[in-house]
Amino acid sequence: MSDNIKAMIMAAGVGSRLDPLTQFVPKPLVPVANKPVMDILLENLSAVGVKDVIANTYYLSEQIIDRYKVNNFGINFNYIKEESLSGTAGGLKKCQYFFKEGETFLVLSADGLSNADLKKGIEIHKKSNAIATIGIKQIPLEEVSHFGVVVTDEEGFITEFQEKPSVELAKSNFINTGIYIFDYKIFEYIPENTFYDFAKNVFPQLLAKRAINTFDISEYWSDIGTLEQYKISTQDVFNNLCHFAHGEIVKFPEGSYISGNSEIDSTVEFIGNSTIGDGCKVGKNVVIENSILWDNITIEDNIVIKDCVISSNCTVGVDLYSQIIGANQSIHKEFTKIQG
Repeated sequence: MSDNIKAMIMAAGVGSRLDPLTQFVPKPLVPVANKPVMDILLENLSAVGVKDVIANTYYLSEQIIDRYKVNNFGINFNYIKEESLSGTAGGLKKCQYFFKEGETFLVLSADGLSNADLKKGIEIHKKSNAIATIGIKQIPLEEVSHFGVVVTDEEGFITEFQEKPSVELAKSNFINTGIYIFDYKIFEYIPENTFYDFAKNVFPQLLAKRAINTFDISEYWSDIGTLEQYKISTQDVFNNLCHFAHGEIVKFPEGSYISGNSEIDSTVEFIGNSTIGDGCKVGKNVVIENSILWDNITIEDNIVIKDCVISSNCTVGVDLYSQIIGANQSIHKEFTKIQG
């Protein structure tokens, strides 16, 4: 993009729906195929020519700041630290100083995993003279009750929002992806030092002015905001639905895996698709099926791990089925397991 577009990443959330994974790691640093989701976001922004990014941080903010203040993405990374959460729009208001009057800019959720064509969205926004343009995604009708639904007129301008409607009441199967393109005028609709939300407080004001346009995301999009969606998004990488640079997919007769610099014994059997981070030691005759292992995990000999997510710095000495394990745990006989 010729005119250097800036971006804000909403990175303040606690990520409670990903608990216990987020007890020691902020949601933007949760890894997909061993790469923090915010790394993927910054790579995507850099690829479309964005050089200046600001993030609002709150929960475990130092981890985010330490990771990105010096980075290899060609991104000039800026940040604010919020003392208390101020809502999606309130967080943007605190970053107003970063943007110039008359500028168009991007605002993205830190938990969004996407191959959306951001250039296309910006072009559509600029032609429309809207104050806001929202990336929308068509989904199966039976899934609308999990999302904010968007209803548009024939020109793509939003006429109504429905927050998690039932299938019977849904007027559309297009959802808000949390990918926003704003004009600087957006700040006129957000008061200072007030908890303020885009969906509840800002967008209703803009609806009345027919000032919210949309662009259709036909490419991959998901958010990793829930444990179930996090697992699905990881599988999507193996199924070639989601595209970003990651480690090699090593294929076996019954499955495949992506791993960092971990020691994996030659007798380990892989079923389905799994990821293993850096510094792990996987012992003899281990079976790993459709699981996500973070960094520095030791799996002792003769263990079965099936449908699990295991956070960093754990030692596993019992079979685990359908478990989500927080960081820094030693799991042996006394750990209750659910047969799955």
